Amino acid sequence: MKKIAIIDDEANILEILEKYLSRKAKVEVETFTNANESKPKIMRGDYDLILLDIMMPEINGLDMLVEIKQSRPEQKVLMMTAYSTEEKIIKSDLVGANDYITKPFISLRDVENKIYDHLNI
Repeated sequence: MKKIAIIDDEANILEILEKYLSRKAKVEVETFTNANESKPKIMRGDYDLILLDIMMPEINGLDMLVEIKQSRPEQKVLMMTAYSTEEKIIKSDLVGANDYITKPFISLRDVENKIYDHLNI
């Protein structure tokens, strides 16, 4: 079974995604409310895919993406943002994000499909 990590400071986003994706039984989901909390497991490479919010306190998602890609360049990361400014998307692409998801989600099915596409399932 594929494992994904979701890092977002919005508890409701984590709850919705975890319930929806876990129900499908194709992925195991672990959630984190901040980047610092997730770092030990993320840096060990415990996940097949990481969903990472851009705007978070302490360490923002773009800075975390840089850290992930420096230590684990092959790690697949999808950025999530409610602030889909062209500049943030371009920067996440340059740093090595595999894709991005805009919030609020139009459809959880679309999020699921994007995740499955990147996991090849």
